[in-house]
Amino acid sequence: MNEKIESLLKVLGTQISDVDERFIRGSGPGGQKINKTSSSVWLRHRPTGIEVRCQRERSQAANREIAWAELCAKLEARQRAAATARKGEQEKNRRRHRQKSRGQKVRMIESKKHRAGVKSQRGRVGMD
Repeated sequence: MNEKIESLLKVLGTQISDVDERFIRGSGPGGQKINKTSSSVWLRHRPTGIEVRCQRERSQAANREIAWAELCAKLEARQRAAATARKGEQEKNRRRHRQKSRGQKVRMIESKKHRAGVKSQRGRVGMD
């Protein structure tokens, strides 16, 4: 594995030991070559359950590099989505708890007064 992927894993806070790596036989067209060699790479990040399988190239080493890059991209996307959700939740709370503007307060009071006037017109049905 190259230094670029190792440094990216370090930035993501993931250890190489958290990933299961297996080399399996590929599937699909290719005949004898694909049936005899284990050039397909399968990676699984245990804590998150993210799985990546790569069989693009004939070379096991090339497939391994591609699979690790894909795994890093998926982990990064997951972290980015979590950060966006967290930020959205904070923004939602900020909007919910912020103080109302003067105009909003005036409109709210006028609405309440209007509603009170409508309700005050209601009364008991008289027995005249």
